[in-house]
Amino acid sequence: MRLYLLITAACLTVPAVASAAQDKPRVHIIATGGTISNLGGNARRTGSELVAAIPGLANVAQVTVEQFSNIASGAITHDHWRSLAERIATIFREPNAPAGIVITHGTDTMEETAYFLDLTASTCSPIVLTGAMRQADAVGADGPANLLNAVRVAAAPQARNQGALILMNDEVFRARDVTKSNASRMDAFTAPNVGPVGVADPDSIVFLRPAGARACKPVFDAAVLNDLPRVDVVYAHIGSDSVMVDAAVAAGARGIVIAGVGRGGMPPALGRAVQRALERGVMVAISSRTGSGRVGQTFNADTQKVAGRGAMIPAQELNPQKARILLMLSLAAKYDSRRIAEMFRSM
Repeated sequence: MRLYLLITAACLTVPAVASAAQDKPRVHIIATGGTISNLGGNARRTGSELVAAIPGLANVAQVTVEQFSNIASGAITHDHWRSLAERIATIFREPNAPAGIVITHGTDTMEETAYFLDLTASTCSPIVLTGAMRQADAVGADGPANLLNAVRVAAAPQARNQGALILMNDEVFRARDVTKSNASRMDAFTAPNVGPVGVADPDSIVFLRPAGARACKPVFDAAVLNDLPRVDVVYAHIGSDSVMVDAAVAAGARGIVIAGVGRGGMPPALGRAVQRALERGVMVAISSRTGSGRVGQTFNADTQKVAGRGAMIPAQELNPQKARILLMLSLAAKYDSRRIAEMFRSM
């Protein structure tokens, strides 16, 4: 099912600024909702209303805007992801394709959507996600500045080939690196292992690290999005037993991510449940619940494969929620354990 909540497949973009911007690059904004549009209760501003409230935007770019949805990010589903990836691909194929795309999004799951799009929709042209920690009518609302800076990043030539990005609080992060590390503070978004890739200074957009050698096409073909398998996350803790892993396998999970203690450790009872899952052909990625650091080849190599079926794969620097996305897409692409492990090292 392809899901567009407030637009049709033949969506018409709406000019959001006056003709003063005609000599500027075009940036297309896709509004999905979140705190940036929230006015309290059930009231929400549309993407066009958000853009209209930002003075000086015409000095940055020609802006067009469409309303994809208007919901909290906790309500985002796999269907939204598939439709959003398809919509982005359509926009970039247009003869008058924009220089970049900005997506307004709730912050709670923004890092997951950014990483999914980085793997399934990213091209040489930038895709920049932004949002707000304070709702639109709050004192000191950060949404307008974030949206303005996101447009600046999307229009910046140096943002090309950087993959999907998140712009929050004047900082630019790559999708793989970033996480929301505070529930309410303005500087909630961090990249614990590597820091931001750039900053939105008042006079210019500055990238602190050069763009990587990315191909100008998505990592995963759109065809895999039609069959996203079930992948669950199981959190390790003192006293954790077999219940959650066994339940995930019984529910049809083809993959499980363990949010392990430290560098991927787990209590013995949980470890035995993982072994049973491996015997049933389930792929298991081992991440860490600590919030930063790398999970490499720290577990017994003899446990990586069981009867040539399932495999335990280190999640490297990916946190559990992002490890789930990469494992899900890799399984949908029908990659074997060796290829999946390589994906975790490089993606």
